[in-house]
Amino acid sequence: MRVSLTAAGAALAAMLAASAQAQDPNHARNLAATCTPCHGTEGRSVGGVPPSLAGQDKAYLLQQLKDFKAGTRSATIMHQHAKGYTDEQLDLIAAYFAGMKGGAGTAAPAARGGGY
Repeated sequence: MRVSLTAAGAALAAMLAASAQAQDPNHARNLAATCTPCHGTEGRSVGGVPPSLAGQDKAYLLQQLKDFKAGTRSATIMHQHAKGYTDEQLDLIAAYFAGMKGGAGTAAPAARGGGY
């Protein structure tokens, strides 16, 4: 009986967490934010390396993410990064970037000197 109560508690906690994520309108954006240090603000990279994600086809992006996760596509870091997400989260990330307006990013302005 004790084991079944523990399992039921764990299942309830998982359902509540999934429900909270489904109700958060920023959940996909928050997941996708981890991509921006390399792929640029809103998925628009500067200079095309790494590639921009914004405006890409969702099915294409999702397949690439799944291939990285499975280790069937070579990469320096993406295979490790993609393994940190569930397939549902990868789907949200792909959908987020597919819904963004494509185009190249702009470089950040150079830091000002002056001894601040």
